[in-house]
Amino acid sequence: MPDLSGIVKAYDIRGVVGEQLDAALVRDFGAAFALLIKPEAPAVVIGHDMRDSSPGLAEAFADGVTSQGLDVVSIGLASTDQLYFASGSLNLPGAMFTASHNPAKYNGIKMCRAGASPVGQDTGLAEIRDTVEQGVPAFDGQRGTVSERDVLSDYAAYLRNLVDLSGSRPLKVVVDAGNGMGGHTVPTVFDGLPIDVVPMYFELDGTFPNHEANPLDPANIVDLQAKVREVGADAGLAFDGDADRCFVVDERGEPVSPSAITALVAVRELAKEPGGTVIHNLITSKGVPEIVAEHGGKPVRTRVGHSFIKAEMARTGAIFGGEHSAHYYFRDFWRADTGMLAALHVLAALGEQNGPLSALTQDFSRYAASGEINSTVGDQVARMLAVKDAYAGKSGVEIDELDGLTVQLPGGAWFNLRPSNTEPLLRLNVEAADRAAVEALTAEVLALVRA
Repeated sequence: MPDLSGIVKAYDIRGVVGEQLDAALVRDFGAAFALLIKPEAPAVVIGHDMRDSSPGLAEAFADGVTSQGLDVVSIGLASTDQLYFASGSLNLPGAMFTASHNPAKYNGIKMCRAGASPVGQDTGLAEIRDTVEQGVPAFDGQRGTVSERDVLSDYAAYLRNLVDLSGSRPLKVVVDAGNGMGGHTVPTVFDGLPIDVVPMYFELDGTFPNHEANPLDPANIVDLQAKVREVGADAGLAFDGDADRCFVVDERGEPVSPSAITALVAVRELAKEPGGTVIHNLITSKGVPEIVAEHGGKPVRTRVGHSFIKAEMARTGAIFGGEHSAHYYFRDFWRADTGMLAALHVLAALGEQNGPLSALTQDFSRYAASGEINSTVGDQVARMLAVKDAYAGKSGVEIDELDGLTVQLPGGAWFNLRPSNTEPLLRLNVEAADRAAVEALTAEVLALVRA
């Protein structure tokens, strides 16, 4: 039996095309997915990003689905949240072909049940892996059919209906699509809004010729920052490769932390539904639950990752959820993540008042943070234990292991150290009262991690 544990991750499938992923294997994944959801739905909706390998792999997956008697609705080029829209609005399971921000040689599959309900390790992904490893059983009934459907305009209209920008002052906004799917979705979503879009890298190109489509890395927003200052824009937006995440910079070109965006959007959602529950993962700023509580909401802390966030939103009936990585989840969007909707909220908040974005977001940025710092290590478990041992038992220190290792220190500073699911890395996030305290604690923890 093949061992697929290296590419079947916690909440998606991802690997190097030609080495770990090929059409034959993807066809088997499609057939196994069809077997999983056959009792629930008559068809599967499939979308793909702009990577060179994506159309062929999507076609192979569709072949696997139809081989089991289910139909396929192909939406073609799409952002991941556009695929979630299709899954939600058509009430069909879905599969999105993308490796998000990973380099060009990678591709992957994000799957969901009808209504954009996530498929993760505990909700079907392990079962799909087992079916493929053991050999997909043949189906001797009638094959399914493939039809095409364009949902881009419907997706754009749905988002614009959720956020009213009709009263906004005119805004100039630089958008860096990173040669990813934002170049496909932004023109349609922003059409007719009081927003002058200054486009950067809207050409769809899965080789990412200008920079990696990973705005979490500060090196990849340098061009955006410079353009915002150059043209005197009110704000800048940067999307990742599959355009489900959106990063924001203010009028000075300074990054606005995803935690501040989470708090801002949460306050807007709580204004519509007082007392609502808001999910935040354990790496978002502690300012997020503080602000949610101050505005009458119920903050709920959870693990990192979309399948965990969505499950917790379903359990609690949460109206909104945010992550440090700029994933934003909305109950009104089938609890799925959409950076585009978060961006519209930010622009609406900016446009309904006269101050700059830096002033608007200042109230939502209470603490200093390190951002995510990655360290390549030979033994993730050993280094995690070394850090835990160094802090365990110290007076006033609280440790929890909900997701990796979170250490709360006296005085309010804290850090989280998590192993990567996909690489031999440990990811460190630190927060404290000011920049000096962040730098000191970061140095202290990294000395242990990299010893």
